[in-house]
Amino acid sequence: MEEKSSTTLENIQSAALTEFLDKGFLGASLRQIVKNAGVTTGAFYGYFSSKEALFASIVEPHAAALMGRFMESQITFAELPEEEQPAHMGKASESYVHWMVDYICAHSEPVKVLLTKAEGTSYENFVHNMVNIEVDATLHYMDVLRRLGRQVPQLDRSLCHIAASGMFSGIFEVVIHDMPRDQALSYVDRLREFYTAGWLRWMEPEL
Repeated sequence: MEEKSSTTLENIQSAALTEFLDKGFLGASLRQIVKNAGVTTGAFYGYFSSKEALFASIVEPHAAALMGRFMESQITFAELPEEEQPAHMGKASESYVHWMVDYICAHSEPVKVLLTKAEGTSYENFVHNMVNIEVDATLHYMDVLRRLGRQVPQLDRSLCHIAASGMFSGIFEVVIHDMPRDQALSYVDRLREFYTAGWLRWMEPEL
């Protein structure tokens, strides 16, 4: 019985993954998912309370992994002694981004659903939330530089948000389009070089 239940669950999630990839959460048909999974509607509700619960079962492990590692990199940097932070600027993010490329390449379909098909769910602001965390960390780091005696100009939060959004959008664009791993890593590194140079320029004293 347990083996049969496990197979049914896998069939439902597999059919849902295909449907969500094709139509997104809002366009996906629960009736079609049930039909393609070869189960009855009643059987479906024995596993999930709703279409959103089914969606969450597919993307939540990957959202937790991506956000968890991202937060780990942010915290690791923030907990460094302030005088050591400038020398490590960018190293934690480089490690995270390389890990992220590997992770997405290994879980490409459910991550693509998370990043591009989540409108109408609690996950639709996933990237936006990462951007907000990045902006908070950047502004905090600029305060650290000021405490260290650097003449760092004040930056508007909205401008920082636009820049960080562009950075994350560019990185995720590279890795969600079925690009080979080595090419994705190369492109992501080039994007990081581009944005890191821009951030460093913004942190220079105004002439």
